[in-house]
Amino acid sequence: MKKNLLVIARRDKAEALRMAAGLTLLDDVVQVAVIGELEDTPAIREQLELLEFAEVSVQRYDEREATAPALARDMIGADAVYVV
Repeated sequence: MKKNLLVIARRDKAEALRMAAGLTLLDDVVQVAVIGELEDTPAIREQLELLEFAEVSVQRYDEREATAPALARDMIGADAVYVV
């Protein structure tokens, strides 16, 4: 049975994106929510490319939107939520 997994990238965004890419190997549905800005670094670009290839949804939220209703719905609908 497939699980719905949500990875919230808040502090260590490169690591959160790497974790999300790794979770796709389990054949579960993975979503990513990025809180705040993403730096333009090679590590982040590489992970975003992997997530795009794996067709993982990446939603971006401003710091003020960290309590957005859409993010709350995603959290409630997920079987597991990882905050990194």
